[in-house]
Amino acid sequence: MEDLRNYKVNVTDAMTANVLGYTISGMPPPSAGTLGLSMVGAIFSYFLVYHSVLYGNSDAANGDLGLHRLIEALKHMFAIRMNLGDPAFVDTHEYASDMLSPSFAKEIQQKIFDNTTFPPEWSQLRDHGTSHFCIVDADRNAVSMTTTVNYPFGGGVLSPSTAIVLNNEMGDFSIPTDISPDHLPPAPSNFIEPIKRPLSSMTPIIVTKVFINYFILGMEPLAAVQSPRVYHRLIPNIVSYENWTVSDGNHIELSDERKLFLQEQGHELQLKPGEPSLSSLFKDLETLFRWAGNVVEVQMKTFSMVYSLL
Repeated sequence: MEDLRNYKVNVTDAMTANVLGYTISGMPPPSAGTLGLSMVGAIFSYFLVYHSVLYGNSDAANGDLGLHRLIEALKHMFAIRMNLGDPAFVDTHEYASDMLSPSFAKEIQQKIFDNTTFPPEWSQLRDHGTSHFCIVDADRNAVSMTTTVNYPFGGGVLSPSTAIVLNNEMGDFSIPTDISPDHLPPAPSNFIEPIKRPLSSMTPIIVTKVFINYFILGMEPLAAVQSPRVYHRLIPNIVSYENWTVSDGNHIELSDERKLFLQEQGHELQLKPGEPSLSSLFKDLETLFRWAGNVVEVQMKTFSMVYSLL
């Protein structure tokens, strides 16, 4: 109880990144979400410029090869996040700022090869279920918020006095003795210390994919939302892909041709049926709100987002 009484919310400046003329703002460390989105966005921004200037190809983030590049970028993102931690205990400011820079994106781009994939040297902490709400008021102010108790039902303990399900966020810390093929090697920047906040794993890749589809590839809202998604968390070295049907009968899955292309690049694919239901709200200063979403037959998870087109 003393720890709860002494807990204070840290108010910090947001971190921002400029991608294709858009400014992305979000939480600094120990949150990992904005850094991941900004880094992947910056990498694809560099891809577009690089391939357009040198090869006359403005479609460098699209198609089979664009999907391969996205997967490789995700793997690098999950490896790099091991350097982050609670800034009150670990000096992450300079490193986090570097992650958002064009020079960093170029460095990562040079490690991605279009004709092959590479086995991982690091892995990602296990991430689990979350809750989300998306609210817009009469003045067009919008909030998109994700919260989590880490594992399903958190620590599995219900407080009898408050009826609050207690989380097990301590599981987000790196444990020196926790060494296995499916876990990160010990990361000193995220070791447990008194009053220290663990590194957050809340990096919704589903948002990154829709951002790329809408802002970079120019898809319409519904197409951006219903485009088949992939996921790679570095270890195990497997690309998960969707296979599910929305309520209007539209089936969402990678094409056989795209699966074959990824396998030829060296990727191991694994079906991930019935994962997310996604809702997106798009708005600008002049037009009405536009909503686009998937409604799956059996909803397991729901993510929402708000994009302000200013």
